[in-house]
Amino acid sequence: MTDSQAQNRSPTELSAVSERKRWKTVWILLGALGPLGYAPASGTVAVAVAGIPLYLLLVTYLTPTQYAVVTMVFILVAIIVHHVGDRILGEADSRRLVWDELAGFLVAMFLVPVDWKYIVIGFFLERAIDIIKVPPANVIDSRWHNGVGVVLDDVVAGVYCCLLLHLVALFL
Repeated sequence: MTDSQAQNRSPTELSAVSERKRWKTVWILLGALGPLGYAPASGTVAVAVAGIPLYLLLVTYLTPTQYAVVTMVFILVAIIVHHVGDRILGEADSRRLVWDELAGFLVAMFLVPVDWKYIVIGFFLERAIDIIKVPPANVIDSRWHNGVGVVLDDVVAGVYCCLLLHLVALFL
């Protein structure tokens, strides 16, 4: 807003504009998980710093059914966070918003034995599959430029990773 536009606005209008700016800032900070979304390789950093502890918290205190429900709710919230956050930022799949990465990791670790070797393998495997965009993730990523597409390509990577981790668990 220019100075002349600001001079023509009432205090109530200025307050409303200020409130919207604050709301947008809070939304982006939430979507970025504070500073994590601003780190280099933000998705990988977010999974390492927030995703693994979140997984351990959920798997420790929830039944598998509760874990599945919480993960589904997390996916739905992530879709909203990304849809609104990308609109605020004027970007498609902003690297600053990292909830999609956490959603993919939570899916990847579903019913996997709780052991550090699986967590480490799951971390690297899910990140690699997400980056490669194994079909149908590549189609979802290229066709849906909204919160649904942003999050679902990570969920697809999580499903592939989860299946591979269960195969690894059969042989280890």
